[in-house]
Amino acid sequence: MTELVHREKAHVLPLDSIRGIAATSVVIHHLLLMPTFLAAFPHNAWINWSFFRSAWLLVDLFFVLSGIVMTLSYVNGEFGRFSVREFMVRRLARVYPLHIVMLLASLLFRLLRIGLVMAGVVAAVPAAFEVNNGYSFVLNMFLLHSMGFIDYLSWNAPSWSISVEFYTYLVFGLVVLLAQRLSSLLCLYICAGLIAAGSLLVIIFVLGKQSLGLQTDFGILRCFASFFVGVVTVRLVQRVPRGIAPASQGAIQLAAMVASIVLVSAVEAYPAASFLAPLTFAIFLGSLLAFPDAMLVPRMLVARPLVWVGRRSYSVYMVHALVVLFAEYFVRALGARPIGALDSICAGLPATINLVLSLAAVFVVSHFTYLYVEIPGGKLFRNLLRTRPDFSSVPAPSARPSN
Repeated sequence: MTELVHREKAHVLPLDSIRGIAATSVVIHHLLLMPTFLAAFPHNAWINWSFFRSAWLLVDLFFVLSGIVMTLSYVNGEFGRFSVREFMVRRLARVYPLHIVMLLASLLFRLLRIGLVMAGVVAAVPAAFEVNNGYSFVLNMFLLHSMGFIDYLSWNAPSWSISVEFYTYLVFGLVVLLAQRLSSLLCLYICAGLIAAGSLLVIIFVLGKQSLGLQTDFGILRCFASFFVGVVTVRLVQRVPRGIAPASQGAIQLAAMVASIVLVSAVEAYPAASFLAPLTFAIFLGSLLAFPDAMLVPRMLVARPLVWVGRRSYSVYMVHALVVLFAEYFVRALGARPIGALDSICAGLPATINLVLSLAAVFVVSHFTYLYVEIPGGKLFRNLLRTRPDFSSVPAPSARPSN
């Protein structure tokens, strides 16, 4: 019997940095548009730009990138030895420890809030749970909270995307298994293309959505569209000629990066443009894969601060809602007088200070959750679920800077 051996492939560091930039942009998006802050601050923060106001769209960049990484890790070079069980165990070990910790932290915060309200220390109406009830808590525990059982965000709101992505992993695993049974990689990429195209068509023509901004309302179709575009991207990158001049490689990457930034910025005024996001992001990420040694963009993206944030991007994304919630309570407690005084010194100063301090707090918390939840939690889950010891989670060494 052939022994199942799998080693995740080394990946290019710029992809880590892109993930970190996207996660940070999503945090800034929420800090800019949180109703509490909009009501409390006379003027917006100094980086109240359209790109950040529409940075919700960067969740689709996560999905495309995930499709690329899963295909590189679990298809290329390993086709024929894929195990759905091992794959799903590893995916669960990757996303679940931090998800459950943040879910429990959200529960603790809300129990504390109820206690303070009942003691008369804090005034809040209503004192009891609203959407964050027992039913939604159970759904969150099983990553089902964005699968159509409820139509609202609950508990740790950003985890809606983890819910739909986990079950997208399952579909991806089944597609790989089918292609493996048929001994046809072409089958894999055809299925991926059909799923991506079909999902977009259903969103636009069946559901009648005006933008790609689905969450609990069929958000899994949004994930399907972007994730499987990422899968197809790997195949297309393999067909890119390698003899392109270095200057042309850099120009392609720069143009793709600018196009992605422009698209996100334009979505505020033209929501329908968001349907182009999976393809636009795929072209940019694909160019980074195709031309890893280009002169400009890859060298910018391997800067240590960007790589540092990139490695902690999942924590940044998952912890920021609770940190922002604490910031909201602090701003309310501070009151209008000191905020007005600061704003009179320079318009937008208090909003900018709040954004910088909140973002710094997110980075600090995410550093500790990365070290003490993500890494050990993943190892613990793999041990509990008894994955094969020869199924390595350590990326292989690479001649280029990589994980």
